[in-house]
Amino acid sequence: MINKCSFCKSEESIDNRLLAGEDVFICENCVVSAYKIFFGEEDELQTEQEDVDLTLFTPKELKEVLDNYVVGQEQAKKVFSVAVYNHYKRIFKSNQSDDDTQIQKSNVLFIGPTGSGKTLMAQTLANHLDVPIAITDATSLTEAGYVGEDVENILTRLLQVADNDIKKAERGIVFIDELDKIARAGENRSITRDVSGEGVQQALLKLIEGSVVNISPKGGRKHPNQEFTQIDTSNILFICGGAFDGLNEIIAKRLGSNVLGFGQEKKNKEERENLLSEVEPDDLVHFGLIPELIGRLHAITTLEPITKEGMIEILTKPKNAIVKQYQKLFSIDNVKLTFEQKALEAIAELAISRKTGARGLRTIMEDIMLDIMYELPELAGSEVVITEDVVKKRAKPLYVKPIKKSA
Repeated sequence: MINKCSFCKSEESIDNRLLAGEDVFICENCVVSAYKIFFGEEDELQTEQEDVDLTLFTPKELKEVLDNYVVGQEQAKKVFSVAVYNHYKRIFKSNQSDDDTQIQKSNVLFIGPTGSGKTLMAQTLANHLDVPIAITDATSLTEAGYVGEDVENILTRLLQVADNDIKKAERGIVFIDELDKIARAGENRSITRDVSGEGVQQALLKLIEGSVVNISPKGGRKHPNQEFTQIDTSNILFICGGAFDGLNEIIAKRLGSNVLGFGQEKKNKEERENLLSEVEPDDLVHFGLIPELIGRLHAITTLEPITKEGMIEILTKPKNAIVKQYQKLFSIDNVKLTFEQKALEAIAELAISRKTGARGLRTIMEDIMLDIMYELPELAGSEVVITEDVVKKRAKPLYVKPIKKSA
């Protein structure tokens, strides 16, 4: 007996599937018609129109957002802003033209010392843009079959950020930090298994250049009989970052700046600190990245080491500056917190000497402020002044009682 649709009486076939209920059947055409009756025909068109009309920030507006939270690094912020702007302009605006020209995406590589602001830039835009941005770390990635994370788990995080909307995730941004940690140990190709080096780079290359990838929606290792979700990475912008410790020596060797002699040590040290701006793709190959991966990272830009003046600005100027955070923390207990300029300079010098970048500032501040915060509830109505001796000699801060207003 051939089943028929209970509504239009059409017979079941390969091209006309039926959905069975209790003694009733409905075909695909009737399901579509019923959807249009209840929800209207303009839903799909409206969704596409919303995608096209997505508000595009200009590069200057994106940089202004970064300026509120990231101190210095003007060139890197420009590169980041232009890359994000072009990415979404390519997706939402290029298809409106009658021209057959296809705009290719430009992936970005940031090279800079630890604590220079690479991850902070990605976090800042992720908080201010209504687009999915996934921030991941390359240190945990290993080849398939080994303990660690599959490279495809990067896309799982992007899908989660996009609220499991595949279409939205396929036009998102992925920031991969610590890319230098998956470099080969040397320039020569390994004849043995390279668990977290070249094999991971090859897997990452497939994602970056654009392909349809099967991922597990819940993450974790792949296993048989598991349901997979397919994601096309052709329109996903990849931004990579890393400290690349030792890269300056490779650049110095190429430039022939290793000169021996009296008085050269200090000069060579200053030159090495500025050598990253001279980086070329061949230097990254010598460092341990495969040429194919470097070729997919089209814009390579470097971040400068943070100076003493820059450290002081980071402490005081951004919207979420560390000093502002502590002042708000103290104000909750009705205590005014003040830092002398010499104290800020001492904190900046300490951070530079530890070579931990801007992220080391909070550790220093926590160490300085611990004893003060321990006694904070008893200091209500006072002003606490942090001096240079508090930072360098761990002396007690100055306590200034505010003058009571006369009635």
